[in-house]
Order: sequence, then C-alpha cells, then structure tokens
Amino acid sequence: MSVRHPRFPLRIAGACALLLGVALPCAGRATMPPAVDGQPLPSLAPMLEHVTPAVVNISSKTRVQVRNPYLDDPVFRQFFGLPAVPRERVEQSLGSGVIVDAAKGYILTNNHVVGGADDITVTLQGGHTYKATLVGTDPDTDVAVIRINAPNLQALPLADSSKLRVGDFVVAVGEPFGLSETVTSGIVSALGRSGLSQSGYQNFIQTDASINPGNSGGALVNLRGELVGINTMIFSPSGGNVGIGFAIPSNLAAGVMQQLIAHGKVARGTLGVQSQDITPRIAQLLGIAQDKGVVVTGVDAGSPAEQAGLQPGDVLTALDGKPLQNVNDLRNAEGLLPVGSTVKLDVLRQGKPREVSATLRPEQLASIDGAKLDPRLAGVTFTQLDQNLRSQGMYGVAVGTVRPNSRAAVAGLHAGDVVIGVGNARISDLHMLRELAGVQPRQLALAVADDDGTHFHYVIVQ
Repeated sequence: MSVRHPRFPLRIAGACALLLGVALPCAGRATMPPAVDGQPLPSLAPMLEHVTPAVVNISSKTRVQVRNPYLDDPVFRQFFGLPAVPRERVEQSLGSGVIVDAAKGYILTNNHVVGGADDITVTLQGGHTYKATLVGTDPDTDVAVIRINAPNLQALPLADSSKLRVGDFVVAVGEPFGLSETVTSGIVSALGRSGLSQSGYQNFIQTDASINPGNSGGALVNLRGELVGINTMIFSPSGGNVGIGFAIPSNLAAGVMQQLIAHGKVARGTLGVQSQDITPRIAQLLGIAQDKGVVVTGVDAGSPAEQAGLQPGDVLTALDGKPLQNVNDLRNAEGLLPVGSTVKLDVLRQGKPREVSATLRPEQLASIDGAKLDPRLAGVTFTQLDQNLRSQGMYGVAVGTVRPNSRAAVAGLHAGDVVIGVGNARISDLHMLRELAGVQPRQLALAVADDDGTHFHYVIVQ
C-alpha cells in the first residue's frame, strides 16, 4: 500500500507553515488559546480514551479448496502422476470488532469478517494478540460474535439506538486498511436504510463519518462513548470513502448477539402469509387507490396470520404504524423483530380499513414442494441452505431432489444446485422463494449458483 502526502507550499518569510492541517505558530500571530472564556476547548479525546481500548483488530484465515477441471479428472492426475489431494488456498481478512462483555470476552463484529474462518486472531490496543473462538454468526444481518480469554478487558456500554435522531453526532472507530485505531467523526445522515446489499434483513444507520475497508465490525459511538452501531459497509462508486457509510444499530446487533450466545443461531418469526407487491393493475382489480403496500395471496394454515383473520386479497399497508411499501418491507420487519413479538397490522379489505394484531412465531419451513410454488416446478423439492454455507456468506436455497424427466430436470436443474434468485430478484431463504416463484407470468427463470459459488446461470422453466 502506498501513502501519498499532499504537497504544501512552505513560505517562511512573513507567513506560517501549514502542514497536514496543523497551523504552526509564527511571529506576529498568536497561538490557539487553551481555553475560551475560562472554558476548555471542546475535544473528543477524553471520551475516546475510554472507547478505543474496547475496539480491536481482527485477522482471520480461511482455507478454501481450489477446484480445477483438469486436476479433478482422475485420468489427468494419473497421466501426470499428480496426487489425489485437493489443492487449497488461504484467504486472509482484516477487520475490526468491539468488546461488549469484558468479563466473558465477547466481541461483536461482522459475519463477513469472521464467517467460515478457520483461524481468528484478535489484537488489542496494547498490541497483545489472542486466539478467538467463534460463538456464532448470522449472515442475514451480517452480525457475528467471537470470544477471547484475556485479562483486564474494557467493554463499551450499549446505547438504545432507537433514540438516535438524524443530525446526532457520532464517531466511527476501527482499523481501516490494517492501520491501528483510527477515529473519524460525523453525524447520523439517515435511519432505517434497507435494500442496500445481499444481507437479508436491514435497518442501517447511515453516517458521513469516514468508514473504509478494515473498519468493518468497528464501533459507531455517540458523544457519551456508548455503542450505537457496528460499522458494516460503505456506498462508493470508487471503492473509497465518499461520506456514505452504514452501521448495524446496536439494538439489532444486541438482539442477534443474545440469540447467538444462547443458541449459536438466530430463530426468526413469521406471520405465515404469502404476498406480493401492489401494482397498478392489482390496485385496479381490487378497486383501491393504494399504489403501495402488500397484497396477501395466501395464508398458512394455523399461522399467526390465519389466527388474526387475514385473508387472501387483504392489503397490508402498515406494521406497527410504519408504512409497508412492498414485500421487502414486510419481510424485513418480520426478520428484525424477536420471536414472540405482537405486531399491529393496518389492513384494507374491500377498500375498508381495519386493524389486526398477530404474534410472530418461529419459521418452521425446512423444505417445500416445488409444485406448491409453481406447477412448472413439480417434482422438485427445495430445502434451507446449510448453516455452514450461510456462515461463509452464501445465500439462497438448496435443491434437494429433482424428478427425472420433469420440466425442471429438462431445463437443467439438478439436485445439489443452489438457487440464488428468481428472475432478477435475489432470494436468501425458502420464505423469499415462496414469495417470488408464484408471480412469474410466462417464464420461470431461476438463477443457480455453480459449484464454486461465484458464477451463476439461468434455468428457464417453460
């Protein structure tokens, strides 16, 4: 990595030198006073003295098998006398983490920093390094928890992120580009951002505090030094910081952390409805002026939605007072709320408004018959993706079985494939597959991942 230093003209006679933004004292010009009107100048330093020891550097190593069509061929290996041992490469990742429990050594970070890693090393502010164990990961929120056994740790207290307001001052602390603790400041630019990445459930804090590669998993704190978010990603056309960064709210991260510590995984709730976005044509058919919202297309037997009295044709317009613009809003709300939460739904039925309540129950969907999604998928079963694959950042649903000579088999779908999208819409689980597969009017296009998980092709089921 190269570091460029800006060039500054240095005028000695009758002027001051300005080096890296620091004014140097010179004749005829007073130095900056230590206090104004008897009050010390404002500084973040006292707060950061308590924050930075709780922010750590995380280095992880992952061993990945390298597939090669020639080396996978036993005849080729025998001809050249090559051993029948799969080749491996080691991928390294650098990121940050936040100590949130000093006594037990729990550290919050991102799934994309440690997910699937074979070796995790944590470096504290003083330079001491410790091997960490993976407590659990949740790819859908990009949250992970690791643990170290070390003395005299310092943890950050968690703030109530629901009390954040746009315009609040925040400070990002992490280790960008592998540098030691780096601090940047800014404000909360927006709240509740979603639809930004492949992460399944999103409710991001947007900030203009500089976040760069290596900041992932680091702390976003308020001016009291309390953790309000876990830095996770940036929006950048160039790859560098442009003042648009995103953090996972502390309330969301804490809820996921509690489940990971207690169970090693996250259980999410569902209402048990199938739905699709309102379109102008659907609005016309339903006789409503509503052009945003979610129309219920099916209700699972015995589900919270059925018990609440929801019916196909109902239009869901808001959940707990927050407008529902589309199916993604509904699914996001379901996935971010704890199991057992009671929600209030604003509903339009035959144009008349009503309000119902429902309690989220754990998602029990482990597999699904393709015929129930679309007649063209008869003979195919889909299952949830293996947790180990999900912890490595993969998403989608697995193809369990494909009946020979079925339409899907003829189209090229095979057992073991991973379906990552329907049409141009990405899917992360069976719930999303069920939502999207039944709304393909002419051609059912499934995006399927290849063996190495980096390329995909479309299977068109006519």
